[in-house]
Amino acid sequence: MDQKGYRRGSFQSSTSDEDMLEIAGASLDFSMADDAPPLDREMGGFSSYNGGGMNGTGTMMDFLEEPLPGVGTYEDFNTIDWVREKSRDRDRHREITSRSKESTWALIHSVSDAFSGWLLMLLIGLLAGSLAGLIDISAHWMTDLKEGVCLAGFWFNHEHCCWKSNTTFTDRDKCPEWMSWSQLILGHGEGAFAYILNYFMYVAWALLFSLLAVLLVKGFAPYACGSGIPEIKTILSGFIIRGYLGKWTLIIKTITLVLAVSSGLSLGKEGPLVHVACCCGNILCHLFTKYRKNEAKRREVWRDRRTAEVLGGVVGWVLCPDWELFCYYFPLKTLWRSFFAALVAAFTLRSINPFGNSRLVLFYVEFHMPWHLLELVPFILLGIFGGLWGAFFIRSNIAWCRRRKTTKLGKYPVLEVFVVTAITALLAFPNDYTRMSTSELISELFNDCGILDSSKLCEYVNDFNSTKGDDLPDRAAGPGVYTAMWQLALALIMKVFITIFTFGMKVPSGLFIPSMAVGAIAGRLLGVAMDGWCSQGADCITPGLYAMVGAAACLGGVTRMTVSLVVIMFELTGGLEYIVPLMAAAMTSKWVADAIGREGIYDAHIRRNGYPFLEAKEEFSHKTLAMDVMRPRRTDPPLTVITQDSMTVEDVEAIINETTYSGYPVVVSRESQRLVGFVLRRDLIISIENARKKQDGIVSTSIIYFTDHSPPLPPSSPSMLKLRSILDLSPFTVTDQTPMEIVVDIFRKLGLRQCLVTHNGKLLGIITKKDVLKHIAQLANQDPDSILFN
Repeated sequence: MDQKGYRRGSFQSSTSDEDMLEIAGASLDFSMADDAPPLDREMGGFSSYNGGGMNGTGTMMDFLEEPLPGVGTYEDFNTIDWVREKSRDRDRHREITSRSKESTWALIHSVSDAFSGWLLMLLIGLLAGSLAGLIDISAHWMTDLKEGVCLAGFWFNHEHCCWKSNTTFTDRDKCPEWMSWSQLILGHGEGAFAYILNYFMYVAWALLFSLLAVLLVKGFAPYACGSGIPEIKTILSGFIIRGYLGKWTLIIKTITLVLAVSSGLSLGKEGPLVHVACCCGNILCHLFTKYRKNEAKRREVWRDRRTAEVLGGVVGWVLCPDWELFCYYFPLKTLWRSFFAALVAAFTLRSINPFGNSRLVLFYVEFHMPWHLLELVPFILLGIFGGLWGAFFIRSNIAWCRRRKTTKLGKYPVLEVFVVTAITALLAFPNDYTRMSTSELISELFNDCGILDSSKLCEYVNDFNSTKGDDLPDRAAGPGVYTAMWQLALALIMKVFITIFTFGMKVPSGLFIPSMAVGAIAGRLLGVAMDGWCSQGADCITPGLYAMVGAAACLGGVTRMTVSLVVIMFELTGGLEYIVPLMAAAMTSKWVADAIGREGIYDAHIRRNGYPFLEAKEEFSHKTLAMDVMRPRRTDPPLTVITQDSMTVEDVEAIINETTYSGYPVVVSRESQRLVGFVLRRDLIISIENARKKQDGIVSTSIIYFTDHSPPLPPSSPSMLKLRSILDLSPFTVTDQTPMEIVVDIFRKLGLRQCLVTHNGKLLGIITKKDVLKHIAQLANQDPDSILFN
């Protein structure tokens, strides 16, 4: 909302994140019109809207008997006040509990209020699991559509089409019911012309899917692009981006996610599924009053629904909420509800069975050979590779995104998507391992070769030699293995570089699957190479295990996850035997990546976009004081304040017109500077507008007072306006000698928007969340103005 001027009658409340911002084709603008003064848009205060009043000549009347629409809410691109929101919820809960003893109806209302959280989790789990299954099934079918169509029913993908075929096991993918485009159009699938036609159809379908995705995003829901995880992390920390979790974003993101994945671009659907989940939960929150009217309560639910969606998605988050990505505020009751949402989503996903294997995970594997102690060396090497790849990818991708944002390239998102898709499709089709979907590629790389496997990766010579006195086969590599090796090497090079340019385009794009693919390819190559270390005729190496360890290492290097990453990968294996290799690779990857750069990919994008996010995992070790950070500085104008009982409506409106601050300290007088409280700009505007409309006698010369009793005035004075109800009487304060280490900790753990600085009880200045972020950036030798609200 534009705060540069104040006009009576111009305010319209918009308090729901479901409202969609009309910014088609535009980017978010977090620029600050007035950054130098001590108060800024990131300021706010605690207010209560329990009623208020006006003092007229001779009578006292309350025009705030009912809460005014908009009072106590927040404007777009502002930070919520966690302390105030939690206090509100406690007051609401106490009132419901006290009333429950008065009547049976009140008791029923109390029980329904307590049960509403679990009911909401049930609905979220059902919706999240259903959407995840729908997206997986649709993406699988549309991916296969690029190569052919099923004659038995066009809605069947390749695998489902051949289920009832009478072909042999080795030819199970060549059933007569499935026809390539050359077979359908030309009548045969052999020859150069058939190859060219299949090539053309593959590229054409890829371009069609990607163009549909980017046009839908640009035209209907600009917030539907990208991963969504950096923004979700910021929103969970208390920042408000209206429309980001709205119904249009949900609809467009669901559709375009299927299109983007089906186009063959080097991206995944895990991050976007988190965004889809939060959209679902945000919309469902509006069915319950206690969540609809409280921003902090809604953010508790968003953590639960994020768990449910990622679980329902793809890689196996059945019981593992990824604390390391989203942990900002996670109470114990949220953990239990997350568990319940995960249970419901797992049941829903199991009922849908989108993977066709009666399991909850897409990459379920089961290895039969134990690993050996000496194999820790190659596992650690994979961890080093994952750390190096993660650091290289983060720096390269951030540099490309910055270039996209600062050059003309950013003005043509449709052209960028078209070019990247064309290059990807042209390079992918000739190689069997890049032509298939990334999920299928990872499944094949994780696979533990058996006797009936027809993959080129499993073409080993099974010549039993009875003269050696044992029954172990000689596992010499066949020609198919060598062909697969150079194809995988080319696929690795392509994935490493094309993912850098793909992640961050104006289509839904996740990073988990591409990162796992890079690590899985590298791991499988190393595993096959290590197979020569075994003695002749002994099966002592499991190349699929190396692929899995490599996938974990690269994913850890990009996201900097460790604990949750190991649990996720453990769920893929179905056994505890491979925990040590995964732990070794994950820790090595994080150490190597942290030695090069401390930020994961999502934190780097948060900093690039300038979101007001205080990282809870970083320690503040500098010896600065609150007086070094507070505004105003010695060279700044005096602090803008409102006195408690001596300013007129005209005076307050002049302050609102002349400043862009989000709130104002209230003091006894300008001379004493004794602090009384803090009042929000938004609440002032709404209260004054309503008083002018609904009460006679309120004019520009009316005195505004925030005390219990009206000040003495001559009888001929106009009616006075009492606004004590919107005043926060307990703003958080620190002294000027408080170490910034403590101040930063307070901001992180309490989720403050601002705290006031005093000296011997007198107001000196203010520290906002933005001031803290700028101070941290300055101490890190970064330009504090370049990283905020870009």
